[in-house]
Order: sequence, then structure tokens, then C-alpha cells
Amino acid sequence: MQEDPVRILIVEGRFYSDLSDELLNGAVQAIQAFGAEHDVISVPGALEIPAVIALADEGGHRPAGVRYDGYVALGVVIRGETHHFEIVSNESARGLMDLAIGKRLAIGNGILTVEDEDQAWARARISEGDKGGGAARAALEMVSIKRQLLGGAR
Repeated sequence: MQEDPVRILIVEGRFYSDLSDELLNGAVQAIQAFGAEHDVISVPGALEIPAVIALADEGGHRPAGVRYDGYVALGVVIRGETHHFEIVSNESARGLMDLAIGKRLAIGNGILTVEDEDQAWARARISEGDKGGGAARAALEMVSIKRQLLGGAR
């Protein structure tokens, strides 16, 4: 019996659109190189990403819903002058971890948390850090592990 192709949902925060484009390009290249299928949903920022992944997972349990094998979270959080950086960084990471553990979802976390825009570009550029591609590869690896341990369940 042939296994269904892997289907990934990329959820990208668009607060820093140029950086988001680069992260997305890296993720898409990694997913295509793997031979998987993907969809993309854009949200305003990093805090919205876990909620959309939860909604997508819940929607996949409905009769007409699309079932995803894994998720890639992409976004950028740059430190500013207020405590907001810590809230967004910590809560987006906590939300993703809660979903990964609580719902057994395969998630690649590509939300950059950096001091400044130069650090963000160094991590986002495909030719340098390629964190978008890295997050996609992590999600794909987690899908493989999940299939191995849970018998192919989506």
C-alpha cells in the first residue's frame, strides 16, 4: 500500500514582510525538495501562528477538512524598547510547544527571535542561516518520526 504524500501547512507571520518572504522561500524550497505538498496561510504576526495551527488541525477533523501531516511556523520578532519582545517570543514558542505535545502535532518552529534586523537577515537568508528551510526540514523529520511511532496516523 502506497503512503499518502506528506502535506504541510506553512503559517507565516507577516509583520516584517521582506524577512517573511525569505523565510517562506527557504521553507518552500525544502518542502519541494522533499517531494511534499504544502499550503500557506499568512497572519499578522508571531502571536497568531499557534492559534491558526490549532484551527487548521481542528478543521482537518471535519468531513471536508484538509488534513495536514505537519506545520511550519515562520515569523520574526525583533527586540524593541519594551517588554513586548519577551511576551511575543515566549508565548508564541509556548503555544507551539503546547500544540506539539498536547495534540501530538509535527511542528517546525521558524520564528526568529533576534536583537536587530541584521541578525534576522543573517538567519533568514537562504544563503546564510536558512531558518525557513530548517524549520520545514524539522517539520518533515517530525512527520517521519510520528508516522514511525504512531503508524502513519495524521
